[in-house]
Amino acid sequence: MMRYSLFGESHGSCIGIVLNGLPSGLMLDMEQVMQEMKRRAPGGSLISTARSESDVPEIVSGLFQGKTTGAPLCALIRNTDARSKSYEDIRWLARPGHADYAGYVRYAGCNDYRGGGHFSGRLTAPLVFAGAVAKQILREKGVDVYAHIRELAGISDTSIDRAHPDLSALAAVAGKSFPTLDETVGKAMQNAVISARSEGDSLGGIIECLITGIPAGFGSPDFGENAEGVLAQYLFAVPAVKGLEFGAGFEMARMRGSQANDAFYTDDSGSVLTRTNHNGGINGGITNGMPLVFSVVIKPTPSIACEQDTVDLRTGESVKIRVGGRHDPCILPRAVPVIEAAAALASLELMS
Repeated sequence: MMRYSLFGESHGSCIGIVLNGLPSGLMLDMEQVMQEMKRRAPGGSLISTARSESDVPEIVSGLFQGKTTGAPLCALIRNTDARSKSYEDIRWLARPGHADYAGYVRYAGCNDYRGGGHFSGRLTAPLVFAGAVAKQILREKGVDVYAHIRELAGISDTSIDRAHPDLSALAAVAGKSFPTLDETVGKAMQNAVISARSEGDSLGGIIECLITGIPAGFGSPDFGENAEGVLAQYLFAVPAVKGLEFGAGFEMARMRGSQANDAFYTDDSGSVLTRTNHNGGINGGITNGMPLVFSVVIKPTPSIACEQDTVDLRTGESVKIRVGGRHDPCILPRAVPVIEAAAALASLELMS
C-alpha cells in the first residue's frame, strides 16, 4: 500500500514528499509528471498569484535508470520566489480564515508563520507529484481521474452525466488554461474573479471529480476501508476543502426514494450497471462498478486586501489587519489537479 509524507514550508528552502510502498519497476514518465505540475504551478495566468515557481521535482531517491527501485521515492521542489518580508509586519496578527491561530496554539508558537508555513497551499505541489505517480499506476489498471470547475461565483459549468460521462470532453479539460467543460462559462467565471480581485476580495467554488474504471467490490461498510471515508480522508488533506458530497449529494434531501434510487440493469456484455448514478458509484461504503463521482467545496482564498478584524497573539488585543503579498484571488483553477491527485491516491489505497 502506497503511503506518503509531505514535508517543508511555504517559505523554506524546499518542499517535498516521500512515497513509501511503490512497486519496483514502474517506468516513471517524467513528461506526464511535469504536465500535471504545470497545471497547478503559480504564475500561470492573470488570475493567479504573481509568485513564480517552476515546481520541477528533483528526485533524490527511489528512482534508478527511469524505473522505481522499490525504495522510498523522495522528491524535492525548491522554493525560488518566496518573499518573506511581506509577513514580518503581520507576524503576530492571526489572519482570518488561515491556520495562524490554531497552529500557534497547537505548536506553542513555534510554527513557521511565513506564508502559512506547513499549512500553506504551497504544500499541494508535492501532493500533485504524488498524484501524477499514482495516475500512472492507475492507468495500467484501467482507472482514470478527471475533474473540472463545477461552479464559481454562482456561475455553473456543464454538468457531468454521472451515469454516462463524456470522457473525451473531460480529458480535454486538463489541456485548457481554465478547467471548465464550457469555455464560454469559463470566461464568465474568469471575469468574476477579476472583479473580486479589483475589490480586494476573493472567490471560492465547487470542483466536480469523476473516477472511472474501478470495478465493483472495493471498500467496506466499516471504518478504515469505507470507500467514501478513504476518499474523504485524502480530500480533506487539501487545505481549502470545506465540504464534500458524493453523486447527487445534498440534492438527495429534495428527492423521493423513487427518484434517488439507482435502478439496476444488465448490459449486452453481462455487466451489472445502474441507469442513474445518484449515489456516486458507492453503496454501503463499497464501489458498485459505476463511475465514482464527487464534488468538493473550495473556500475563497483567505488572504485578501480588505480590512478585517483580528487579534494580536502577543497581547490578545483586538486589532485590524490588511493582508499584503501575492495571493490568488481564486484558487479553483489550480486546485483542479490537486483534487485529481488526492482522488488518485485515494483510489490506489482503495484498490490495494
